[in-house]
Amino acid sequence: MNNSIWFFDNIDVFQILCPHKYKKYAKEHNFSFLKKSDYIYFEEDAANKVFMINHGKVKVGYTTEDGEEIITAILVKGQIFGEKAILGEEKRNEFAQALENDTSICIIKLDVMYEMLRNNNEFSLKIYKFIGYRFRKLERRLQIMLFKDAKTRLLEFIKELGEDYGFVNAITGDKVIRHPYTQKDIAALIGLSRPTLNVLINELQNENVLTFERKEIVLRK
Repeated sequence: MNNSIWFFDNIDVFQILCPHKYKKYAKEHNFSFLKKSDYIYFEEDAANKVFMINHGKVKVGYTTEDGEEIITAILVKGQIFGEKAILGEEKRNEFAQALENDTSICIIKLDVMYEMLRNNNEFSLKIYKFIGYRFRKLERRLQIMLFKDAKTRLLEFIKELGEDYGFVNAITGDKVIRHPYTQKDIAALIGLSRPTLNVLINELQNENVLTFERKEIVLRK
């Protein structure tokens, strides 16, 4: 397992963990359908559910005392959030908000989740491994955010994306990174404005460090 901080990308958690995969629980959970900007939960809400993304994109973050929004994750299909409830969190210390229309999520009540954990050792092992992985990613993310230089933060972020989404082009030796995130997503995750991000991307392209397309980044050998 690598040190990526951003996403649990190589495993579709929804397909592994969603209760509709388990006959006993199939009738005990439901899906919620959201529009862009709809909130799933707010800070200080009761932490009594866990959520998995069936379709769309969700951002997770918190608001500082100065009213600044800090984004800690942008999650896509197959990923889980609100998982700190499993560890005993009683109130949310973050918010979760849909970023796309037609977002759908699987809602799992905490008592159902606990029963699934008790009754299925394989399920339990996977979910706790995932939670540990998510905390390690967050710690690494905070380390990267300490970089004062915006260009370094961007390069570190791209390096992490490469570990999750990258493969080496057998002909050129370049690393090709095919990812599902917009420039707006990237800017939010590393604390940059869109204009600053665009300037940095252009600089790196002019230096022949990389090429940057809508959903693909190529790191030059």
